[in-house]
Amino acid sequence: MLLFLSCKQKELVLRPVSYAEFKAFVDSTDYVTDAEKFGWSIVQINVFDFNKVDNADWRRPDGKHPPRSYDLPVTQVSYNDALAYCHWAGTRLPDYDEYWKMVASDKRPVVADNMYPISPVVSVNIVGNVWDITSTTRGEMIRLAGGSLFCSEKTCHGTVKERVNFVDKYTGNINIGFSVIDEKE
Repeated sequence: MLLFLSCKQKELVLRPVSYAEFKAFVDSTDYVTDAEKFGWSIVQINVFDFNKVDNADWRRPDGKHPPRSYDLPVTQVSYNDALAYCHWAGTRLPDYDEYWKMVASDKRPVVADNMYPISPVVSVNIVGNVWDITSTTRGEMIRLAGGSLFCSEKTCHGTVKERVNFVDKYTGNINIGFSVIDEKE
């Protein structure tokens, strides 16, 4: 006698993590980010100019003000912070190739070329807006994917798969966040 089990195929979905979701994680765990431990982080002004700013962290991305909306992608987080969130949320970071496969069908507008501020995660393409931390490493460096609002063809051109950009495991920036892979039935 043969027994057949019916199982639904699970769909993998790439989802940017918002400030609201990261806040729920911090509130639940009392987690302290790398930028909070250091007491400073990098605040990018445009593709060429940035400053080391005291008190810049996920709660105050520019070092002074809270995010204008908790629907924005969380920024000023490091690879270490993203891994801690994933562990808590039971999810994971995409690797670089997974990221690009999963964003291929996202037809929403790309926020880039310094034309728009960082936008809510539900209203724009995952590509652009903020760089996404991936699980792809080279030595101690972490590969970023997707570019950010500062990218354009004339500058970093990060909104194409061929762009190579790595940061260390501790770096946060006003234009670095992360997306996670969720399973949906």
